[in-house]
Amino acid sequence: MADERLKKFARLLIQYSTRVQPGDRVAVHGYPLTAAAEPLLVELVREILAAGGLPHVLIDSEAVQALYMRDASETQLSYVNPLLRMVAEEFEVDIRLSSAGNTRTLATLDPAQLNRVREASKSIVDTWFQRSATKKLRWMATRFPTNAYAQDAEMSLAEFEDFFYSSCLLDLDDPIQGWKHLAAEQARQADILNQASNLHLRGPDIDLKLSVAGRKFIPCSGETNMPAGEIFTGPVEDSAQGWVHFSYPCIHNQIETDDVELTFEDGRVVKASAAKGDAYLQATLEADAGARYLGELGIGTNKNIQRFTRSMLFDEKIAGTIHLALGGGYPETGSTNRSAIHWDMLVDMRAGEIIADGELIYKNGDFIQE
Repeated sequence: MADERLKKFARLLIQYSTRVQPGDRVAVHGYPLTAAAEPLLVELVREILAAGGLPHVLIDSEAVQALYMRDASETQLSYVNPLLRMVAEEFEVDIRLSSAGNTRTLATLDPAQLNRVREASKSIVDTWFQRSATKKLRWMATRFPTNAYAQDAEMSLAEFEDFFYSSCLLDLDDPIQGWKHLAAEQARQADILNQASNLHLRGPDIDLKLSVAGRKFIPCSGETNMPAGEIFTGPVEDSAQGWVHFSYPCIHNQIETDDVELTFEDGRVVKASAAKGDAYLQATLEADAGARYLGELGIGTNKNIQRFTRSMLFDEKIAGTIHLALGGGYPETGSTNRSAIHWDMLVDMRAGEIIADGELIYKNGDFIQE
C-alpha cells in the first residue's frame, strides 16, 4: 500500500504544479529512477490519467548512465536522443523525477566528456528554455527520498523523508493552499525587487554588485520545482562586479567542488579557484561562451528548509541564503545568457544584506518588513 504522503504528493504535482489538462502529452523522466521510486511513479501516472493526460514514462538508470558516459565514443557522446528532442519541442508537460541510489556514480568522469554531451544538447536546452518561458512547456523537477539523498544530508532515511515531505508542505492538510499562501508572500517580495535597478550583495562571503534593470524577479512557489521557495531573476549579463566565496560545497553533475571563490569584472568570471575540484571548475568555465557569466540570482525563502543537504533542489531554497548560477539564464526573467551549463552555487546570507538602489531591503537572511 502506497504511503498516503505519496498520493498527496502526486496530486500536488499534477493538479497544482503542472496543471495537466485533457490531451496533454506528459513526459515523466527518471533521472535516474531506482526501484524505490516505483510507488510514486505509479501514483503520478494514476493522477495523469485521472486528469485526462497522456503519460510517457522515460526511465534511465545509474548503471546505464555510467556505462554510456565511460564507454561511448565521441560520436556517440555527441548524438542527441530524438525522444528528448521531441519532448522539448512538442510536449506540453515535462516531469523530471530523480531517485538516486548513489549520488556519486558520475563523479570520476572526465569533464571533457561532459562538455561534449553538453555541447550536443545545447539546441535542446535552448528550445526547452524558450518553450518554458512562453508556458508552452510546463515542467517540474523533483525527487523521491532515498538512502543516498539521506546519507548526503547526514540523516536517516526516516528523518530525510520527514524533512522532504515537510519541505514540500505535504504535512499540511491542504498543501495546495499552503503553496498559494507562500506564493502571495513571495509576490510581495518580488514586487519590491522588481522596482530596483541595482543590487549590492554584502556579507562575510560576498561583496558583489549587479544590475537588474529591465529584468524580472519571478517567485518560485511550486510550479517548476518541488520543494519550491525562491525568488529569482537573470542579472544583466555584463554587470557583475566584485567577489564571492561560496559558503557550501558546490555540486554539479555529481562532482563536488569546495571552497570556491569567483571574481567578476564586467559580468565575466576573471578569476576562479577551488580547494577541491579545481580542475572540474576550470573545465566547466570553458564549456562555452556563456559559462563565465551569471544566468541567475536566486533568494531562498522556504523556512521549512534550514539545513544543507548536498542537493541544490533543496539547498537553493534554504531561507537565509542566495544562490548564483553560472551559465544559462531563464528567458522569462529577461536573461539573454545562453549556455549548456546551469550551475547553482550557494551563499549563506544570515549575516548579510541586500541593498537595492541604496536602500536596505534584506538583512540577516530575511526581507525587511514594511
